[in-house]
Amino acid sequence: MNLDCANPHNINKGSTISLQQTRHRKKFYFYRMKWITRERPKIDRIACPWLIKRFVDQDAEFIYVPFDQVIPKSKELNAIPFDLPNVEYTHYGDECTFDYIIKKHKLKDPALNAMAVIVRGADTDRHDIASQSSGLWAISAGLAQNIQDDHELLSKGFVIYDALYTWAKDLQNVRHTQNPIENLLLDVYQKFLKEKSGSRKIPAWAQELKEIIQDQIDTNLTLSLKEVSQSLNVHPTYLSREFSKYFDDLSFGDYIRKLRIEKAIQLLNESDHSLAEIAYLTGFSDQSHFNRIFKKHTGKNPSAYRKNVKR
Repeated sequence: MNLDCANPHNINKGSTISLQQTRHRKKFYFYRMKWITRERPKIDRIACPWLIKRFVDQDAEFIYVPFDQVIPKSKELNAIPFDLPNVEYTHYGDECTFDYIIKKHKLKDPALNAMAVIVRGADTDRHDIASQSSGLWAISAGLAQNIQDDHELLSKGFVIYDALYTWAKDLQNVRHTQNPIENLLLDVYQKFLKEKSGSRKIPAWAQELKEIIQDQIDTNLTLSLKEVSQSLNVHPTYLSREFSKYFDDLSFGDYIRKLRIEKAIQLLNESDHSLAEIAYLTGFSDQSHFNRIFKKHTGKNPSAYRKNVKR
């Protein structure tokens, strides 16, 4: 057997053996793959070890050293250098090392692709490409400030990336505000059902409901009259009819859409968010749905409206 084929320095862009294959051969060579990079990691130098351990080589070892020692130590320790200039595992164009590992090892997981954009935005200070990037940067910077030992930092970082992967895989469409707001609506409608007055003066429940909706329209609002009706054991048609009397003669759904469009117009006028981000921030299921409803309300699609604003 040629033991040299398990040497990580033989694994390059033209190599016929992959890291995954090396992993499968460890039972013959008893080789433990080592990776080495700069000390004091924050984003890519924690995200990449997580990616390697979870999807490429679960037994990989990671070493952090001062910048000027990475290459000499990589040769001394027979370790693969990553996330620094002039090595294979590094940034290419606008993409970071995390992106390269996904491509190099042909990792076909949609959740990893979603994570890659977030990691890239956090690692390159391009927080506009993913709304979660600024949060990842804030948590990572704070963690690095609080923990001075790099390997302890790496261990804590794994918890963050495990959680981010779970979110990317299973929870992207789950919104924090959904259940609390529905509960608030239930309370308001309970007050409505108890009200016996025949006066056309706007009742307290309607005013309170208006305030709740207005307060929450900024937070990916998802409100379902049908679910509220089922919870109250009241026919949705009845609630919808009563709702329109006090909310501009609009149905529950139309009123929510109207407020979403008003918020979208505000964001188009006052922010540099992409159309996809504005669709998300105003509670639409996707950009196509947002475009269709926006045009129905304003007569223009969002991109045309923004161009007119910037003239």
